[in-house]
Order: sequence, then structure tokens, then C-alpha cells
Amino acid sequence: MVVVGSTNPAKLEPVRLVFAEVFPGLEVRGVEVPSGVRAQPIGYDETLQGALNRARAALAQPGASWGLGLEAGVEFNGQGSWLFNIAVILRADGRRGLARGGSVLLPPQVGERLFRGEELGLIMDDLVGKKDTKKGSGAVGILTLSRVERVEFWRHTLELALPPFLRPELYPLE
Repeated sequence: MVVVGSTNPAKLEPVRLVFAEVFPGLEVRGVEVPSGVRAQPIGYDETLQGALNRARAALAQPGASWGLGLEAGVEFNGQGSWLFNIAVILRADGRRGLARGGSVLLPPQVGERLFRGEELGLIMDDLVGKKDTKKGSGAVGILTLSRVERVEFWRHTLELALPPFLRPELYPLE
């Protein structure tokens, strides 16, 4: 069974799509687990740690043979604030895959609020006057006028985390 360290439909759906194509027949379910990092991780290291923590907690669930952690983070640099995502895939045999997905430049007013410690999902809800946007199109869908939806954003990152499972001869177990 594939266990995802989240119950967010925008994270579960891409996992179901990818695993149905690549490893058909596996049940996928989500569980609420702590990330062990801030609600809005800042920087690559904290975001990766959150994804790893979620994947490990998911793999520890009864019946799990796969554990997945998906974490979105924010980075700040001279160009502004950036949203990016990380996927970690762990399998019970010790094999693991990880990937950092694409990134999108956030509007300046969003970056300012993130810098003050607010969570991106709540900022986006406020910006567009809707609730729980992170369970739907998310910031990436809002900013691209749905040209890239959150499910697609995550799917791409999951696909990039698969090579150690698709080409195990090139990725020795650690």
C-alpha cells in the first residue's frame, strides 16, 4: 500500500495518477502526519526535512510498503519570493527517490507576508477571497490562471522522484 503523509486532495490525486500508471494495482491512502517543520517551510533544507518527515511517518503506518512526503516551500532571493515543491518517495526495501519541482515567482505583497511568517495558503485565500485554495488549484493555479494546476505541479515533481525505482540498476541502495 502507498501511504501519503497528507490528506490534502491536491496531493493525493497526483500520487494516485502516477502510481496507477507506473505501479498499477497499489492502493493509495492519505494520513495526517506532522511535518516537523513550520506550517510554511522556508528554504530548501527545511522543505526537504518536512517532506522526509512526512514520508517516514507515512511509511511507518500499518500496511505501508511505500511512504510519500510532499512539501511546498518558499525561498527568498534578490528577485523576490519563490514557491517550489519537494517530493520524497520511500519504499520499505530502503530505496528512495526525491525531487525538487518547478518554481514560480510570487507577487511582492505575498512575499512580504510570507517573510513576516504567514502561511502561503492563507495568504492566497485572502488574496482571492476564497477558502482552502490549497486543497484545489493552490497558489500556482491562481497565479497561472489555471494553466498549471496544483495537481499537475505535484505530478511533475513525483515523476522526477521516480528514477531510482524505474532504473534501480543506476541507483544503488544506500
